[in-house]
Amino acid sequence: MTGPEPENPPMPPPAVLVLVLAQPVTRAEVARLCERLSALARRAGPGPVTVDVGGVGRPDLAVVEALARLRLTAGRLGRGIQLRNARGELRRLLAWTGLDEALSAPAALGHALGPEPGGEAEQREEALGVQEGVEPGDPAP
Repeated sequence: MTGPEPENPPMPPPAVLVLVLAQPVTRAEVARLCERLSALARRAGPGPVTVDVGGVGRPDLAVVEALARLRLTAGRLGRGIQLRNARGELRRLLAWTGLDEALSAPAALGHALGPEPGGEAEQREEALGVQEGVEPGDPAP
């Protein structure tokens, strides 16, 4: 006979959600990849989405677009995104486009794409010599 069962049995670790990208990634595939991510996220527990980019040969802007759209999809689902097996050329391309931080930091639930805490709204200065006009049919501000 074994001892009494513990009151709170240990919870199994959450399933790691991994989406694998392989070459070639085309702009036409982006919507399908986002749908796959959404379907996987509905079946998995909470946590960030890992996108394995090790199979992407030479990265291009189609890969960057796919990763940006996957980040937006993950954010809408309240998840962060992290890259696995991202090599130098892809990392440099992401840094050049300004997406390196957005694709490596997990999103805070509910604030995946919102302003950073403690930040202030950027003030807009009107450019000199530019006049703003109202087009017929535009809603009133």
